Amino acid sequence: MVGGLFITLEGGDGSGKSTQSELLTEWLEEQGHTVLRTREPGGTEVGVEIREIVLHHRGDIAPRAEALLYAADRAHHIATKVRPALERGEIVIQDRYLDSSVAYQGAGRVLGAGEVRDLSLWAAEGLLPDLTILLDLDEAVARGRLDADNKRFDRLEAEKGEFHARVREAFLELALAEPDRFLVLDAEFPAEAIAASIRTRVAALLAG
Repeated sequence: MVGGLFITLEGGDGSGKSTQSELLTEWLEEQGHTVLRTREPGGTEVGVEIREIVLHHRGDIAPRAEALLYAADRAHHIATKVRPALERGEIVIQDRYLDSSVAYQGAGRVLGAGEVRDLSLWAAEGLLPDLTILLDLDEAVARGRLDADNKRFDRLEAEKGEFHARVREAFLELALAEPDRFLVLDAEFPAEAIAASIRTRVAALLAG
């Protein structure tokens, strides 16, 4: 990576990634940093179209086709939006990245973590985050939060509890394998307490 800082937020649906992404962006901008806040899928015009397919298509999508669609979104997003921002020295805060593919398609869809990770790294030309914040939340609690939101579930949110249990376990295994990259936080804690822990870790990265 050249110049900038690449931070990703991961976790199951309902874990509070969007809230923490927004809070971290606001804090960094207050410190005078230039921040690009983005997401996968859907961080580009092409990605918006892919997002609609993978999350809201009516009917089945073969698991390998789903994984390839996410990889296509990732390849375009990293090449056209994320890498240019990093090369300009900006801080990129991204909601979901390759760890989501490993968890959701690799474990959730049972395609195999290694194959999906290799596909994602190829799509992103090997780019890994400087920091990945994993908001860990019991899948039953997460489902309660989603139900309370009273909105239409996307294809992944609508999956059964067993699927989301595999996803959570995969995220925790990824964090255990790369402890230097991951910051694992209990997503049941108050949002401000979580944000404070994130700020502490990010401040250390910026100072170092």
